[in-house]
Amino acid sequence: MKHLLFAIIASLVLLTSCGKSIGTGSIGGEVVGEKSSSWAEPSPFGMVLVSRGSIEMGPAESDSLWDIKANPKGVSVDNFWMDETEVTNSKYRQFVYWVRDSIIRERLADPAYGGDETYKITEDRYGDPIKPYLNWRKAIPKRPLEDEERAINSVTFIHPITGERHIDPSQLNFIYEWYDYTEAAKRGNRLNPQDRVLNTDITVNPSQVVMISKDTAYMSEDGLPVNETVVRPLTSLFDFLHTKIVNVYPDTTVWVNDFNNAYNEPYMRMYFSHAGYNDYPVVGVTWEQATAFCEWRTKFYRMGQPNNARPIEQYRLPTEGEWEFTARNGRTENKYPWDIDGTMNEKDCFMANFKPGEGNYTKDGNLIPARVASYAPNRFGVYDLAGNVAEWTSTAYAESGPAMMDDINPQYRYDAAKEDPYAIKKKVVKGGSWKDIGRNIRGDMRDSEFQNQPRSYIGFRCVRSQVGFAKSKK
Repeated sequence: MKHLLFAIIASLVLLTSCGKSIGTGSIGGEVVGEKSSSWAEPSPFGMVLVSRGSIEMGPAESDSLWDIKANPKGVSVDNFWMDETEVTNSKYRQFVYWVRDSIIRERLADPAYGGDETYKITEDRYGDPIKPYLNWRKAIPKRPLEDEERAINSVTFIHPITGERHIDPSQLNFIYEWYDYTEAAKRGNRLNPQDRVLNTDITVNPSQVVMISKDTAYMSEDGLPVNETVVRPLTSLFDFLHTKIVNVYPDTTVWVNDFNNAYNEPYMRMYFSHAGYNDYPVVGVTWEQATAFCEWRTKFYRMGQPNNARPIEQYRLPTEGEWEFTARNGRTENKYPWDIDGTMNEKDCFMANFKPGEGNYTKDGNLIPARVASYAPNRFGVYDLAGNVAEWTSTAYAESGPAMMDDINPQYRYDAAKEDPYAIKKKVVKGGSWKDIGRNIRGDMRDSEFQNQPRSYIGFRCVRSQVGFAKSKK
């Protein structure tokens, strides 16, 4: 009885201590909300904040000469972070080398190459077994032993003509998983059949089968990546977890294949690999590779954070709406990232890298892509949104464009299956490039390219949705 009385008194003390607190997060019985500590998202490295706003998306004027049809649509976009510049050769090489080094670490741990188990972490800090993952804290040896050297050299090949040792692009495959929150959230895809219809007058068939399209991937016996789309009955949330394998090495041959009868061989050999082009935008990357880079960038960022770090939104390609809003300075009246209706300023200086005249690429001071940030940024602080290289967006291409999108955070997404007709595997490309005339670098114009087609004039940049409020810049 004494123990019971003590417990009651102790409970009363807990309820009435600390002023007038009664229950979690309440004062005097009022609901005040349960809040964690305040937090302002720090500015991501190399990114600037694009503040929310609205524009009329799409061309406002028709032009029969260029077959431009006016189709403006009022839209609004929320705050997001955007890369100041296009992703450079240097930054994309970091991705390529990370994939290379992950393969080397896997092989250093493989018994066929010496079996150094310290390159894999198989236990947690308490000694309990966990799903193995690579130990990035252990460096790849600079003076390798024989087995270690075989593992390191296994990702290279010797050119049969020149005798030079090169990285083997065919091996550089990045495997990632992504969870489709949007499809999983749709009412028709609820696991419980009773939750798929809110109308209580309708009797739901509990045996109703919902078919789900799922992307899966694996390596063949020949060591080649295989991506497939399977359709199967919905049974669990794992049906919304997709797997992709993407070869990440840029196609450097685009410099030859995009231009007939031109001597572009030096760009093919040097543009991506030579340090002289470090700060130039990466090209020759497909939409699939650009998307894989975003997935890796998110993974790489989280690997560098402590376990108790605040969650962030993932890096991704911008939607067409986000890209156009930024490229038009957040203003409907703008066609370009600057506030004049032309490509030259009052001093007759070109505002971007494009093709100013017939056969004259150099009039603006450049021949091919220029070093990023060679021209002035727009009012958000973003560079090269017109010309230089065109840029992939996450938006699937459709002729109707913005008309089929919502007016809040507009986006049209279609993840084409391998079996889909090739004609519908296009993504929206924005901004024009170094080889385009002034009209084609306008922010209100749109173009398209097949998602697996690399070009010498298409690159990309990343965005990240803002969480909370940004810290003000000093």
